[in-house]
Amino acid sequence: MDQLDRKIIAALRVNGRATYADLGRSVGLSASSVHERVGKLEAAGVITGYHAMVDPGTVGLGVTALVGIHPTDTATDEDVAAALGELPEVESCYAVAGDEAFVVKVRVSTVDELEHTLGRLRRIPGVGRTNTTVVLSTRFEGRPNNAGLDEEAENKA
Repeated sequence: MDQLDRKIIAALRVNGRATYADLGRSVGLSASSVHERVGKLEAAGVITGYHAMVDPGTVGLGVTALVGIHPTDTATDEDVAAALGELPEVESCYAVAGDEAFVVKVRVSTVDELEHTLGRLRRIPGVGRTNTTVVLSTRFEGRPNNAGLDEEAENKA
C-alpha cells in the first residue's frame, strides 16, 4: 500500500459515496486508476465494506449503553463472544484489558428494553456479571480516523 492508496482510503472514510472521478481529482489520478486501486484494496481486505451512517434515535434506538462483561473462571472468550454476537442489540464488541473481558455497545429503544437485554446478557454461559454505563448524549461517534493515512499527518509525526 503506497501513499496514493492511503489518500484514497482517507477520502473514502470521509465520503464512502465519492465517485471514482471525485476520488481521482482529490488524489491526482484518473477515475480508472482509482477504480483499479480500490478494487485491489477491496480484494486485499483493506476495504472491508461500505455502509450508511444512521442516527439511531431516528430509527427508534434512543438508548445506548456500554456494558462491561466480567467472565466466570471457566468461561472461554470465544464462546462468550459468539453468544454476544447472537444478540441483535449488541452493536459492537471489544475484547479489553482489565477486569472485564469485553465491553459491548448496546442500542435499544427504551430503558425497559435495556433491562431485558441486560438480563439476557447475564444469562449467557460464562458471564459472571456485568457493569453498565448508560450514555446520556453522544458528542461524536464513528468519525473517520485518518491519522497515518494522509501525508500531512505523517509529516507532523
